[in-house]
Amino acid sequence: MRLDRIFTDARLATMAGDDPYGAMDDAAVGVRDGRIAWLGPSDEAPAADDEIDLEGRWVTPALTDCHTHIVFAGDRSREFERRLAGDSYEAIAKAGGGIVSTVRAVRKSTAADLAASALPRLDPLIQEGLGTIEIKTGYGLNFESELNMLKAIRSLGLVTGLRVQSTLLAAHAIPPEYEGRADAYIAEICLPLIKEAAREGLADAVDAYCEKIAFSPEQVRRVFDAARAAGLAVKLHADQFSDLGGAALAAEYGALSADHLEYTDDAGVAAMAKAGTVAVILPGAYYMLNETQKPPIAKLRAAGVPMALATDANPGSSPILSLLTTANLACTLFGFTVEEALAGITREGARALGLEKDIGTIEIGKRCDLAVWDVDNLAELVQWVGARPLHGRILFGEWA
Repeated sequence: MRLDRIFTDARLATMAGDDPYGAMDDAAVGVRDGRIAWLGPSDEAPAADDEIDLEGRWVTPALTDCHTHIVFAGDRSREFERRLAGDSYEAIAKAGGGIVSTVRAVRKSTAADLAASALPRLDPLIQEGLGTIEIKTGYGLNFESELNMLKAIRSLGLVTGLRVQSTLLAAHAIPPEYEGRADAYIAEICLPLIKEAAREGLADAVDAYCEKIAFSPEQVRRVFDAARAAGLAVKLHADQFSDLGGAALAAEYGALSADHLEYTDDAGVAAMAKAGTVAVILPGAYYMLNETQKPPIAKLRAAGVPMALATDANPGSSPILSLLTTANLACTLFGFTVEEALAGITREGARALGLEKDIGTIEIGKRCDLAVWDVDNLAELVQWVGARPLHGRILFGEWA
């Protein structure tokens, strides 16, 4: 078997198998047609057209950010000052700030405007080894602007070379023109958008925000039923500020993930475990909002619920553009181990997007999406805040 390329003298954190980190020393990764075709000791590596010596560096799967709102317009820095002065996220939202303030700016923007403004926000993530990112809509909240967001999201994959997963989150907030008429907004905007997004191939999944300041479980069911009919996967912002049974609802629909989960109860944990729904933990929002209710990490761990981590990058509640900082916060605030944190931004992040068969671990048959690091120990990736330990990225078997 002759390979297109082989990377030798690597210390692999495959994130697969039973050993810690799935570690392999003095290992080689062989590539054919952009996929991993061979794994093993460097001195047993087969012939390849191109051989690259990684000089003993640590190599992990390229990172995955499985929950972001990185496409938006406008500025919400004043809200940061208001929160410092004591205003709550809910109070700001009810006063016309929060998501709705971003909506006003997005509705004035074209798809090209939105894509161009998002590119600088992607750069810090790319410089930390990003290979795959999920990006949600939810700041247009009308037919035209939500579709513009989806088109902008799709275009970012073409421009950056990243694998970009697009999620329709029209059920993110109730726009001003539908104030007091959430059911009508679901019927007149959200449900038709799901059909159109599926028809045009613009969305990979559908999300909703199940919370007192957003949509009820009954309204979310209508969204999920429409997504299921359109053949789209679902995921849910669940139990962030209160327990409305969002985690259990997500599990009932076989959701890829339930995200936030600060107020998830035991029944929700059990339902997620049974359904295989991934818990996407978002410590950035917890930190930025100065919350005190932590997600039930120990219970999720004990139940065997897979736990992913994501930045939740957005202009209001989580203006964070660093997966490594997110991993640090998960360890320091929520008690993740380093290995859990790295799994959360690789293997489990991929699982939260339904991509675990293609990316997230270093295994034969998967895409050769790798991050190469200038560190002596993997814990350094999570320990340091503000460091830039990336040596380089390999996407689809090529230096990126």
